[in-house]
Amino acid sequence: MDFESNSWIGERLCYYPRLFGGVMLTAALLGVSTSYLTGISAPTLPHFLPNLSIFRKKKRGKKRIRVYMDGCFDLMHYGHANAIRQAKELGDELIVGVVSDEEIVANKGPPVLCMEERLALISGLKWVDEVIANAPYAITEDFMNRLFTEHKIDYIIHGDDPCLLPDGTDAYALAKKAGRYKQIKRTEGVSSTDIVGRILSSAKSISQDCANSSLPSKDDNMNHVHAEEKMSKIDHISSFLPTSRRIVQFSNGKGPGPNARVVYIDGAFDVFHAGHVEILRSARQLGDFLFVGVYTDETISELRGHQYPLLNLHERSLSVLACRYVDEVIIGAPWEVTHDMVTTFNISVVVHGTVSERNSSTGEEHDPYAVPKNMGIFRIIESPKDITTTSVAQRIIANHEIYVKRNSKKEASEKKYYAEKQYVSGD
Repeated sequence: MDFESNSWIGERLCYYPRLFGGVMLTAALLGVSTSYLTGISAPTLPHFLPNLSIFRKKKRGKKRIRVYMDGCFDLMHYGHANAIRQAKELGDELIVGVVSDEEIVANKGPPVLCMEERLALISGLKWVDEVIANAPYAITEDFMNRLFTEHKIDYIIHGDDPCLLPDGTDAYALAKKAGRYKQIKRTEGVSSTDIVGRILSSAKSISQDCANSSLPSKDDNMNHVHAEEKMSKIDHISSFLPTSRRIVQFSNGKGPGPNARVVYIDGAFDVFHAGHVEILRSARQLGDFLFVGVYTDETISELRGHQYPLLNLHERSLSVLACRYVDEVIIGAPWEVTHDMVTTFNISVVVHGTVSERNSSTGEEHDPYAVPKNMGIFRIIESPKDITTTSVAQRIIANHEIYVKRNSKKEASEKKYYAEKQYVSGD
């Protein structure tokens, strides 16, 4: 029997499934019977039937889901990073839009960080695949269509906290109407508004310290300073509740290989900024695995003054862990790099940038890098940017009235959010 084509077989089998079953059964019986009969040969199944691969459904690669999230990302913190992490879990590829400086001014007030700095921070997050600069604050119909057609976006993501335009409308109304909106859980305990408040509070404490230094009574002066310090801490105490699960979510979960070149760098990493991202990138390029030591709150206060750190140890550690160039973090690293540390973590090189912050009153009586220097594994690397935590804080202090006014509005909306919020599942 001749067959016209494989397609002919496919068509006939679709219409005559019983006939196909009978043929298969007959062929099987023939194959069995010939084992008992000598001299009789029968066509075997593979030769009797055409190639059955034509009936197999062609496997297609699973479509990769592309999700989009946008934001101002001013004064980048671990809350932003956790939002980005959650968004990435809703898809395969995450595209992040960074709102332009002009749009932020029009909708929220002046940003602390410029576009270039905010782009560096977002690009430095381990979960981000692509970045769109100068994104609009509101998802307009034109921009949404661009996301769907040009960037092949499947879903638009935002947190459960409301994002309202100056006229009171929802910035994501169109995405919700189109059925292409997904929501994630807001990270409690931190916001850019909160950090600005901490900086403004610290600025007041610093000013009081300077004013009190001219007073005649040293003892009374010091008592007043300590009182101001305590009140400042109480006014803006962190409400972040760290959990082991959050640390695991941010961690890479992998250690260095047996022959890896391990690089170590340490610091405060307070109010994580573009300068931190760039120095960590430079350090990572010197080896295969980057260990980052994050100082304790007490160490930073001793080195830089009682008003620091602005963010506590766990807040700072999560910001560092979120950076794509970081492999592991020592939470609460000692100020001095010891021989035991070098041996325990198999450190090949210890690096330090040319830009760092330290209160001059601490002096240089003890070199924290004496051991790695004696071992010949210490190296100074050029800091790509001269931005520091203090310089960021000074931008806010220099425009004190503007940020106080801006914060009063934002703090009111945040209080309303916390007063009305309900439990939202997710992490």
